[in-house]
Amino acid sequence: PGVPVADLLAEAVEGGAEGIALVAPEGEWSWTDLSAAVDRRAAELRQEGAEPGAVAPVTLDADAGGIITLLALWRVGATPAPLNPRLTEPERLLAVAALAGARSAALGGAQAVLWTSGTSGRPRGVALSADNLRTSARAAAVRLGLGPDDVWLASLSVAHVGGLALVTRSLLLGGILVAWGRFTASSASALLEGAALPAGAGPPVTHASLVPTQLHQLLEERHGGPPPSTFRCALIGGAHAPPELVRRALDAGWPLALTYGMTEMASQVATAVPEEVRRKPGTVGKPLGGARVRVAEDGEVLVRGPTLALGYVGDEAPLTDPEGWHHTGDLGRLDDDGDLWITGRRAERIVTGGVNVDAHEVESVLRGHPSVRDACVVGLPDPEWGEVVGAAVVGVEGEFDLESVEAWLRERLSVAKR
Repeated sequence: PGVPVADLLAEAVEGGAEGIALVAPEGEWSWTDLSAAVDRRAAELRQEGAEPGAVAPVTLDADAGGIITLLALWRVGATPAPLNPRLTEPERLLAVAALAGARSAALGGAQAVLWTSGTSGRPRGVALSADNLRTSARAAAVRLGLGPDDVWLASLSVAHVGGLALVTRSLLLGGILVAWGRFTASSASALLEGAALPAGAGPPVTHASLVPTQLHQLLEERHGGPPPSTFRCALIGGAHAPPELVRRALDAGWPLALTYGMTEMASQVATAVPEEVRRKPGTVGKPLGGARVRVAEDGEVLVRGPTLALGYVGDEAPLTDPEGWHHTGDLGRLDDDGDLWITGRRAERIVTGGVNVDAHEVESVLRGHPSVRDACVVGLPDPEWGEVVGAAVVGVEGEFDLESVEAWLRERLSVAKR
């Protein structure tokens, strides 16, 4: 308990970990090679001003450079705060300002801070400890039967808790991480076959964490066909998976594990393994080891357990109620088997392609345009994205111009919010 994340890679190397740790378009890294690359990057970061205990906002892609920089910040002793590359400049500056001057010690020894809209819609940082990340990885390993033979596709940004969990799981379990940069269905499909790896052939991807939109895109790319026989599990989370998408994937032979999680719980809270998804399509299964789930009288899902974050950064709102439960803003029920079903949302947020969007934030930006009197933002059902952001606006008569409003939004809101 309390061992810094910086020691994970060192533990693996000292423990005699062999074989490949990281694969990317530019090559492969053994565990020893990766540790040496992290050392070199850590030296560069120290020269750039990175220091132990500091919270370091940094924009990272899900590629080899991003993974190595993340690990190097940990090796320096800094606390990385990965930011999504798709943030607009105003959004990025807001995050940097909120995290400015934050120190790990003041955050209870946080090892990572993830900038998220969370369940309230208000952008803020979530401080995660080394124990949060370790416990989450080990609980997922038990639930999904994970081990050193797994080859995970780094399919999510490390600014997404699912993307960060991919990295820590791979380090803890000794598997291979395939970091190909920003997700595309064509490259992901090729990686499932092993065909896109540096030598033209290599260990095919066996596992991938996907938001429902990515699963939809993969099915389209493969013309509704199955994955290769070497592919063992698609972990689907980040947003509600539409029943018709789940049925389509199951009918095509995809091994799906449906999961329910959140940044505040360091990723997975409950997960249904492929056998259970086939038997009870739609459930997200039982809570993972140590996690506790309760459904309040009004139907809201409450959670607690050893993966519960240390707290919020840049926001004075409490993480839990006085009894220690985190209120998720989601509605659900527990069936007689103890399996969790998510039935809706209490919080006023839109989830599009796995990204949380606060309707009030979008309305506020719209109302800031001089030709918009008022605006109402809602989530509209969409077969690919789950939901898309829709707006009804009251324009200033004779002045409203759609192109001007769209340009205004592009400067202030990342693409998911538009």
